Amino acid sequence: MKFKNDISMAMLLVFVGAVIGGSVAVGYNNHQLDEIRDNLDTEESNTVYINNTSQQTPLTHLFEQVEESVVAVNSFEGEQGQGSGFVYSEDGYIVTNYHVIEGSEEVDVTFTEGFTESAEVKGEDPYTDLAVLKVDSNDLEPVELGDLEGVNVGQEAIAIGNPFGFESSMTTGIISQRDRLLPVPGGFSIPNVLQTDAAINPGNSGGPLMNAEGEVIGVNTAIETQTGTFSGVGFAISVESVERVVPELIEEGSYQHSWLGVSGVDVNPEIADEMGLEENVGFLVVDVVEEGPAEGAIQESEEIVEMRGQEMAIGGDIIIGIDDQEIRGIDDILVYLARHTEAGDEIEVTVIRDGEEQTVEVTLDPRPEFTGQGNEE
Repeated sequence: MKFKNDISMAMLLVFVGAVIGGSVAVGYNNHQLDEIRDNLDTEESNTVYINNTSQQTPLTHLFEQVEESVVAVNSFEGEQGQGSGFVYSEDGYIVTNYHVIEGSEEVDVTFTEGFTESAEVKGEDPYTDLAVLKVDSNDLEPVELGDLEGVNVGQEAIAIGNPFGFESSMTTGIISQRDRLLPVPGGFSIPNVLQTDAAINPGNSGGPLMNAEGEVIGVNTAIETQTGTFSGVGFAISVESVERVVPELIEEGSYQHSWLGVSGVDVNPEIADEMGLEENVGFLVVDVVEEGPAEGAIQESEEIVEMRGQEMAIGGDIIIGIDDQEIRGIDDILVYLARHTEAGDEIEVTVIRDGEEQTVEVTLDPRPEFTGQGNEE
């Protein structure tokens, strides 16, 4: 499975076992993995440890603190593969990525102590790439969730998981950026995504991204790469999405995202010039989904012009605000809808129409059922 990307690089979901995107495969076969493991075993047997306890570091203590709460997840239906997950609650709920277990009703969960349990898929949300599993246990050690507001660019980031099938691996780096948009199949995007340079590779999907206190701040999900392996740019679904979506997945098995039912582009200087706008700010509505929540309230673009060598529809409403929140582009729309609205809510949308500012009311619908293709934002 490949994310949409407009900068000509391959965005890979990071799980082991299937050719990702139909064209890029993980560059390790079983024979090579066996050789690596043999070399590691040989090096370890020839290493002498002197006063090992004095070499403990804060990262060592963090790893020991959370190691038993991070699991390997193996799916056997749909796209077979292996990913990671972490214990969400002591009564057996485990969080992982949707793409790790997609198409499976039951999966195997392996704990660091070496025992494996069958897990039931309790809930799935393709639109945030999150899923919840349930194992028959009441004495698990859950991880602590952090606070997205306390996550800043430059702070330490720790990824724990099972890259290439190697159990219980830790890598470190920093938070490279916040509030990225991560496209998912179907024309939608996940907001509030964290970017990190902590090494994330196939098999890490669904594992936790942690802060220096051992709190989960994200769920490792995808990498930007031209080679199929980590190139310094990884992405994690934010803890904010986990806190919002996971309880609903446990209770209902799914999550209803609110939906405006429009598609378009962010206003750029060329669009602003063509439409006589004072500022190149806002989201130009190109299409309104038929029978969607915005139909009859928001106007789509109908005038066709040539822009940058391509035909472009302009002239529709430009969204510049929702309720009292300023909208500068699609990122702001997605974040506002995710954080502050539910399906069925009525919102006030401020638009520029024919050069004049107007406010219209829209009642949000649930997003269409996920099909992997053909949906509109």
